[in-house]
Amino acid sequence: MKNIYPFKSKVCPEQRRQLMQQEPQLVWLTGLSGSGKSTLALRLEHHLFHRGYKVYLLDGDNIRNGLCRDLGFSEQDRKENIRRVAEVSRLLLDAGMVVICAFISPYAEERELARQIVGPDRFTEVYISCPLQVCEQRDTKGLYAKARAGLIANFTGISAPYEEPPQPDMTIRTDKESIENSLDKLITFVEPHLRLQQRMKAAM
Repeated sequence: MKNIYPFKSKVCPEQRRQLMQQEPQLVWLTGLSGSGKSTLALRLEHHLFHRGYKVYLLDGDNIRNGLCRDLGFSEQDRKENIRRVAEVSRLLLDAGMVVICAFISPYAEERELARQIVGPDRFTEVYISCPLQVCEQRDTKGLYAKARAGLIANFTGISAPYEEPPQPDMTIRTDKESIENSLDKLITFVEPHLRLQQRMKAAM
């Protein structure tokens, strides 16, 4: 942009990794409303925090209540919502944090944009898969009922599409197993990517 001159920090990423003793990574949970994204994200954050990781969770409703409160739910606004989240995530990753994001993020294009913003090597996509009818049965927030009644426009799965990830790094079927089992699988998959020494040895 014109008259904008970004500067580089005198602290390099490797110094931050050594200080934090972890590998910065973004764990991006995507799926329909009611699929279990936020529940798993909260429990994953709790587990990692108590294991000593410096971790922070960004959740869709919380972001919509602050950073993105000016956005609606049109396709363009959804993409801008994800772009802002990805930029915030990039800053947290640059600071050496582990970041967990729980967003419906229904479009493949916006998820790919997030991947490119933070860097493909720092982006782990986890698809929280659950059939629409099961999500509707749960409907813990009453949103599907409102969408079916025409009270919520552009609602993913009802009046707006959800594009399933064609090649996610991991898929969790929350309609087939308990939250506890899903969490165990998620932890087993994610945690090795965060261990600094293990990543360094793998690169040797």
